[in-house]
Amino acid sequence: MYILYTVITSLVCFLILKWMKRRRYCTDVKRLDGKTVLITGGNSGIGKETAMALAIRGARVIIACRDVVKAQKAVREIKARSHNVNVLYMELDLANMRSIREFCTTFLQKEKRLDILINNAGIPSVLDWTDDNFSMCFGVNHLGHFLLTNLLLGRLKESAPSRVITLTCDNYKYQKLDFQDLNYNLLPFFTYCRSKLANIYFIQELARMTDGKGVTAYAVHPGYVHSNWTCHFSILFRIVMQVIMFMFFVPCELGAQTVIYCAVSDTVTDHNGGYFADCRPGRLRPFAKDPGVAKKLWEASERLVKLA
Repeated sequence: MYILYTVITSLVCFLILKWMKRRRYCTDVKRLDGKTVLITGGNSGIGKETAMALAIRGARVIIACRDVVKAQKAVREIKARSHNVNVLYMELDLANMRSIREFCTTFLQKEKRLDILINNAGIPSVLDWTDDNFSMCFGVNHLGHFLLTNLLLGRLKESAPSRVITLTCDNYKYQKLDFQDLNYNLLPFFTYCRSKLANIYFIQELARMTDGKGVTAYAVHPGYVHSNWTCHFSILFRIVMQVIMFMFFVPCELGAQTVIYCAVSDTVTDHNGGYFADCRPGRLRPFAKDPGVAKKLWEASERLVKLA
């Protein structure tokens, strides 16, 4: 009887965990031949799976990241699996404003199109500083992509209809922005939450500013994904999180589905500036839909990255 109870309990737990990890797949098979896609952090995790899916659809895929070795390995794998030779790597360090500006200069010289920009790269809850003295989470997750997008916005407009997709996270709801301390860097989890909230405001204001100009923008929560983000932490933390991620988090392939959906689906254009999760529009807390705050953050970000 004990064995029977154990088997039943294990089966129930397995089914519950499987139900918790269920996700929709992007079933849109739209081709992207002739399109150019730029993905930050496309050398691993969600970014790599997204790059793979879009390369299979025929897009010219450019992976932008700072790790040359990982990028070259990812490019080889994507080319081999997608049978697409138009996959390449360009060096970019989002923690360095000079690197971002140099990257954009080179990109604009070499690439005549930019149809889809995917701001995928990100830093987890770490307390550190960028080369320009911004908190690492806010500097990379928001300001780095803010500057990158603005410097490439002209090419996006020229390639219209084009899209900007920025990855965020639903833990945005645990914090609000403090404009007296945008560089907040005290509690790791809170600084990460603020950067993800900033991503949402950024997409909303970008959508407003480019409305009618052929560029649409979307914020994507990919879910809680089993990836290599724990590499920034201690060995003990990594061991604990590996167990938790195995039980509750989804694989990178599933995490990439909503990103792919926003990149290829024609239906998302009805939700310009929207927030997506699990391949459908998601709900935001009321404070995360404040256009006044979005505009204020945009103006503050322009000053911080010296665009104003």
